[in-house]
Amino acid sequence: MSANGRGKPWNPYIAGALAGLLLVLSVWITGKYFGASTTFVRAAGMVEKTVAAERVAAMPYFMKEKPKVDWQWMFVVGIAVGSLAASLGSGTFRVQAVPDRFAARFGPSVGRRFGVAFAGGVVAMFGARLADGCPSGHGLSGSLQLAASGYVALVCFFIGGVIVARLLYCKNGGASAGSAGR
Repeated sequence: MSANGRGKPWNPYIAGALAGLLLVLSVWITGKYFGASTTFVRAAGMVEKTVAAERVAAMPYFMKEKPKVDWQWMFVVGIAVGSLAASLGSGTFRVQAVPDRFAARFGPSVGRRFGVAFAGGVVAMFGARLADGCPSGHGLSGSLQLAASGYVALVCFFIGGVIVARLLYCKNGGASAGSAGR
């Protein structure tokens, strides 16, 4: 147990190495690369099919990418189940509507946290669809293939994440250089 009474989280280097090994095994055994954003679009198509099946059938995107449960859909479910299992196994699982760092910066409002998370998800999904893939598809799978675009994508994801984190969580809109990691 750590000083805060919770379990010790996984070492990020070990978790990263295991994710890399899983990606290599996925390609070696099934020939499939990691990716997740298409799953959310297909899931939306499956939901919409229950209401307006003829509309979904007429959409050019869904003519090419049928809304169905496939290996990638199960991969996304596996991410959720694996994350839950890892947090339960390490003793770090907890239900928290508003993370401490968010509450310290923006207040304890669950509605505000939900709104920001939803808006962030919309922006992330728009970017993933615009780029024709998500960070796991472009970054992880692209770098495994030694594609220069995969490495450029990873660098851009990290730079974008650092900039947004500094803008959101550093006092004075990012002016404090040492406070990003606190």
